Amino acid sequence: MRLNRRKSPLNRLLAIFALAVAAPAAVVHAAQTNWLDMESRIQYGYFTEDKRALRALSESLASHDSSDRLKSYYAGLLAYRLTLLAEAGKSSQGGKPPTGDDKSEARQMAERCVGSLDQALEAQKDFAEALALQSACLDSLAELSSWRTPLAVPKSAAQIRKALQVAPKNPRVLLLEAIRDYGHTKVSSNDAAHACGKFKSVTAVFEAERVDVDQVPGWGAAEGYTWLGRCYLDSGDALAARDALERALLIAPEFGRARRLLASITSG
Repeated sequence: MRLNRRKSPLNRLLAIFALAVAAPAAVVHAAQTNWLDMESRIQYGYFTEDKRALRALSESLASHDSSDRLKSYYAGLLAYRLTLLAEAGKSSQGGKPPTGDDKSEARQMAERCVGSLDQALEAQKDFAEALALQSACLDSLAELSSWRTPLAVPKSAAQIRKALQVAPKNPRVLLLEAIRDYGHTKVSSNDAAHACGKFKSVTAVFEAERVDVDQVPGWGAAEGYTWLGRCYLDSGDALAARDALERALLIAPEFGRARRLLASITSG
């Protein structure tokens, strides 16, 4: 099975060189390459749970034109990643129980995520990836701030519906919708089978995404397999969980969450 991997650094350099000598459209693609590099840095910081590195990226994002939909989108993705790490109480030094400071940071980052994605959607109202990501951030905000729940929950549902209408086959939209459903459902044995089937379908969509061309945005394959592995673990299928998590680590060997889930299987 072909995995949705990133190009190697050498291949990426060769691609940039080819763009420089090819056609006038190379200027557009070069800009996309810059965002691809930013995405890679955000993802690496998230996978390695390095909150300090992620915070440092905020300055780079702030230096760009605020009307750039991708700048606003990646500012939102960065804030979303920091929200998840703060909620889990993770840092580059390892896991620890979430503290009051962690919860405060998670709330602030969730609010920043929502605000950044508002800017992205002002630039492009039908930006499906921004709609789906904002839905996820609104869900986090609803959990972190009870007074925001009455407005955040229905808006989250509306944003993910819009995203699915605009891009029903986008793998990141489908992944965030599957994660949302999984978090909102009390899982019985039948529900677990359905949820795992949904995550499996999501990974199949990632596999179908063109692997010889970098996508912008293009994250999500490793997370998809990790959620599939978690779902299998929750339903008691350790063998299937191990296979999914091993696939996640083929894509992102540094993914701390996938490593811990796999270790919980191999050590047991």
